[in-house]
Amino acid sequence: MTTTTFLNLYTKYKERLSLPKPWDTVVIFLLNILLSIPTFIIAHQNLKEADLEIPVDRILLFIAILTVYQLILRKIKRYIIIGVFIYSLMLLYGTLFGGYSFYRVYDDYRSMMYTMGDNPYPQDIIISKLLPFPNKSKVLNAIDFKNPKVRNFALYATTKHFTDIKGKKGYSDYRTIIQCFAVFKEIKTKWNYVNDPLGNNYIASASETLQHFSGDCDDHAVLMAAGVKAVGGVPRLIHTDAHIYPEMLIGTKRDLENVIYLIHDVLFKEESKGKEIHYHIDEHGQIWLNLDYTAYYPGGKFMSEEILGQLTLNN
Repeated sequence: MTTTTFLNLYTKYKERLSLPKPWDTVVIFLLNILLSIPTFIIAHQNLKEADLEIPVDRILLFIAILTVYQLILRKIKRYIIIGVFIYSLMLLYGTLFGGYSFYRVYDDYRSMMYTMGDNPYPQDIIISKLLPFPNKSKVLNAIDFKNPKVRNFALYATTKHFTDIKGKKGYSDYRTIIQCFAVFKEIKTKWNYVNDPLGNNYIASASETLQHFSGDCDDHAVLMAAGVKAVGGVPRLIHTDAHIYPEMLIGTKRDLENVIYLIHDVLFKEESKGKEIHYHIDEHGQIWLNLDYTAYYPGGKFMSEEILGQLTLNN
């Protein structure tokens, strides 16, 4: 195929994929809004605000961002339209066959916007959404919570710890959380930190780790997630710069108050005495409690505050 023929074909199909007026302008405007709003939030959070009765500086800032994006998008309009068309086909395929769907795009964008409003570093949220969770497929396969060894271990933990609490009046609403705490306590009591072989990132399955209760942070996170999942809890893994640790879903802020009472005054009185409970609030307002091996009680101090990615096991 000659260069001239290729260019002719490219021009032919590029014209066919181009939207007729005024739909091209509508698509450009919608993309502009979707890009301008998060960019404005980042700029607003990081630039000093003028002490004015009417926030003229912020109004001008948003108009400037809107104008810049409009100029850029119109400059590359043809390529943008083709890209949107291809992306829409990919989302349609995902919607029909169980991949990344239109709803997932909407939910991710809505969640990101919800969280960015209250976060002093909203750009970190965007980064965490974009960065992939390391070794995701290997980690998911390693969390073999349906394995009989894992299930039996989790059941054993619930019969060993806090058995006198679960049946008491007033604690029935938190039976699952108490059982997850029993799993945490049993793993914490036995855990032995051992590095991976030099030059290798070895990810052991939860059923394998049960043999010696030894491994590094990702082995601990996998085992904890599998144990929590095996007794009906909802775990997730948090990826930081050089660390992976587990968290579990607590519920609402009201649930958090009751769980903090359980930790401080009932289940981990000595371990948590005078210490703070650490947790994260996600984009839906749900509370996730730290279950890392670095503390002797749920909600221990984070080894690293920076979140680069998260992997939730809710199904």
